[in-house]
Amino acid sequence: MAERFASVADVTERLRSVSYLADTGIAGVVFLADRLEKPVLVEGPAGVGKTELAKAVAATTGSRLIRLQCYEGLDEAKAIYEWNYKKQLLRIQADREHERDWETVESDIFSEPFLLTRPLLEAIRADEPVVLLVDEVDRVEIETEALLLEVLSDFQVSIPELGTIVGKRRPLVFLTSNNTRELSEALKRRCLYLHVDYPDVEREKEIVRVRVPGIDDELAQQIAKVVGSIRNIDLKKAPSISETIDWARTLLYLGRNEVTPEVLGETLHVLLKYQTDIAKARKELGVDAPASPASAAAARR
Repeated sequence: MAERFASVADVTERLRSVSYLADTGIAGVVFLADRLEKPVLVEGPAGVGKTELAKAVAATTGSRLIRLQCYEGLDEAKAIYEWNYKKQLLRIQADREHERDWETVESDIFSEPFLLTRPLLEAIRADEPVVLLVDEVDRVEIETEALLLEVLSDFQVSIPELGTIVGKRRPLVFLTSNNTRELSEALKRRCLYLHVDYPDVEREKEIVRVRVPGIDDELAQQIAKVVGSIRNIDLKKAPSISETIDWARTLLYLGRNEVTPEVLGETLHVLLKYQTDIAKARKELGVDAPASPASAAAARR
């Protein structure tokens, strides 16, 4: 298989070209995943760029992104394949009129025209380059997790009625996890491991400058520092990188060029999505709640 990246530095540079700033650790794992043809298990808090990494790799390699969004109750029919039962039933009814024997009917209805491909099988059968994203794998039950093992080990799927379908070309595979439950040893053994955490102030500042063109360097620095301070508070949900970017854009749209206590009080809801977190952050940071229109009018009188 053709190698996608020439070096770790090449990974870093090409990911940056699609506005994903990867440190050496991230770039190194992506490079090894390409060379070793192994999936990458990416763990870390929600909102640190795990899903965006797969999207960025797809974009920079010109690959098609196929995404399997995991959830409780996900089964083989939604992850790999299922048969088009309605179409099969119509064919059976039509064949009864022609009095065809069951063996002939069975071989007909369990054939390609009646097969519905789902993300994993779609990735296996793809002719073009593919990045397969198995998002939030920790949300599925252990039994469903076992369905992934054949795909991850041999890049093939066994369908009893059709036999084994072997992948045409191996994609880059990323499995993300918010670490809400412990994944099986069998799954971990088949993957390279990458832990992605919140960036430090300097890296987050750089991310803001790349993702929010036109922002002032000093304002980006202030934003990164404030967000870092907020993440150190014991919150129900810490601000994600995407929420940092949203906040930076908000300040630009409002024409603010400095993070003052007043500005923070007015826009804290962009960073935090629980009222208890907003109240706690205001208390820790010494920020007053914005005045309501009625109270502001009363104060002017």
